[in-house]
Amino acid sequence: MNIGEAAALASLPPKTIRYYEEIDLIHPARAGNGYRDYSETDIHRLQFLQRARSLGFTIEECRMLLSLYEDEHRASADVRAVAMEKIGEVDRKIAELRSMKATLTRLVDSCHGDARPDCPILEDLAGGTAVCGGHR
Repeated sequence: MNIGEAAALASLPPKTIRYYEEIDLIHPARAGNGYRDYSETDIHRLQFLQRARSLGFTIEECRMLLSLYEDEHRASADVRAVAMEKIGEVDRKIAELRSMKATLTRLVDSCHGDARPDCPILEDLAGGTAVCGGHR
């Protein structure tokens, strides 16, 4: 099947599929006319990649997961370790986002939001040296 059909089945843009081929994550056959010819196996790999990427796995992590997926002698503990490491990263990102939200909330709460030029948000961003509407 052609790249348009593959893209639709894998829920990926053709540009992403070409990139995955460029970095050797997929290897579609070439038809006699030189066009890519995607097999059911290629579609399955693309769907695997799309799902893994949607869960936050990096390209290199996807490469490792594909390798584990294709290894019939893999230990599920290896796959679990990769997923547990990703959970740790997600937890760190959640903590970072909560901290960012708390800081922004504090700044917004300290801002009068009126016509006065004093702006605690800008002062904080500038390290305590700015005033809304100009510099100190």
